[in-house]
Amino acid sequence: MYNSKIIGLGHYVPENVVTNDDLSKVMDTNDAWIQERTGIKERRHVIRGDGDTTTTMGVKAAKVAIERAGIDKDDIDFIIFATLSPDYYFPGPGVLVQRDLGIKTVGALDVRNQCSGFVYALSIADQYIKTGMYKNVLVIGSELHSHGLDMTTRGRGVSVIFGDGAGAAVLTREEDTTKGILSTHLHSEGQHAEELSLIAPGMGNRWVTDIMEDNDPNDESYFPHMNGQFVFKNAVVRFSEVIVEGLEKNKLNATDIDLLVPHQANLRISQFIQKKFQLSDDQVFNNIMKYGNTTAASIPIALTEAWEEGKVKSGDLVVLAAFGSGFTWGSVIIRW
Repeated sequence: MYNSKIIGLGHYVPENVVTNDDLSKVMDTNDAWIQERTGIKERRHVIRGDGDTTTTMGVKAAKVAIERAGIDKDDIDFIIFATLSPDYYFPGPGVLVQRDLGIKTVGALDVRNQCSGFVYALSIADQYIKTGMYKNVLVIGSELHSHGLDMTTRGRGVSVIFGDGAGAAVLTREEDTTKGILSTHLHSEGQHAEELSLIAPGMGNRWVTDIMEDNDPNDESYFPHMNGQFVFKNAVVRFSEVIVEGLEKNKLNATDIDLLVPHQANLRISQFIQKKFQLSDDQVFNNIMKYGNTTAASIPIALTEAWEEGKVKSGDLVVLAAFGSGFTWGSVIIRW
């Protein structure tokens, strides 16, 4: 048996910065309103026609991660791509990454667990490596939200939150089982699926032809919907539970945490969890202020920046935790 460990991290965000003041010019909102509710000051949006897609952003992040891992792209045995915003309805971006990176015909898996996508993807990679099936696994989280948001006053409750970007990690075998990923913990609660969802287009509900035929400007089914207060209340509970679950599995306490990297959903959620576990500002990494919620990309972007800033060191106990649409949630306990 092996553990898996992260040996390379990378991220990419578009150059186009969209501030809260920029949004106030297209919808009835303002900087104070957005910051008070979310903690977000700005986010990155892809400019149409500049060549960035969910896949290309993922590829850019992956190239950095592979280089930092000190391996060749052909050493990658498997690709896992987490996103809710694929380039195409099908095929998924995993195979597009394999093509664009020029990697040999390895397997490519797409994960659709939204905000928890990267945690789920890490768990899959971890199991593949621990069982000896693969040695080097490339895990990507990438999102292009901005082209699918309702950028009007009607959609401001959701649209001010989300941004575009990508993060990536390369995992490999670690023979010392006291190091690397110690455990992962995954959960779901589908009874609340519609509380944070994008209903159309979908084979079981409204397909593209229905929307085209109706041409109804008041149809909101093809824009994201979020019951914000309900999601918030569930998030703070599930975040806490799954962090405790991971710590207890490894006979650890909150005082053992060197760095918590939560999914960047809302700064108020992160602050609530920080207070609950009595963690200092140095023990929690947040960058939602700069990037907004980048869904499956948020944890790898944040983890990469934390590592680049020297906040992740050998021997540190690093905890990743996420909650989002599905509802799905999970945690990863890592001894760096």
